[in-house]
Amino acid sequence: MDPAALAAAPDAEGLPPPLAALWHDARGDWARAHEIAQSMDTADGAWVHAYLHRKEGDLPNADYWYRRAGRRRPAGTLPEEWAEIARAL
Repeated sequence: MDPAALAAAPDAEGLPPPLAALWHDARGDWARAHEIAQSMDTADGAWVHAYLHRKEGDLPNADYWYRRAGRRRPAGTLPEEWAEIARAL
């Protein structure tokens, strides 16, 4: 999804769970975003979960979720990763 379109969406209604989690994160609701990410048992969900723990600063936990997603922790910024996830999903 286009990152700008996701960020501009008026609500998370109808979004797939990984994108809904990103939508909530973009609005500063890390807890709701994390709750959604925790409910998913998919590689996409693990990627969002990893991003959220990276944002939180819990890098060991983030790395665990990156491994579950089949990815490595990126070197870029958090906004760059948010946009990358949004585009990929």
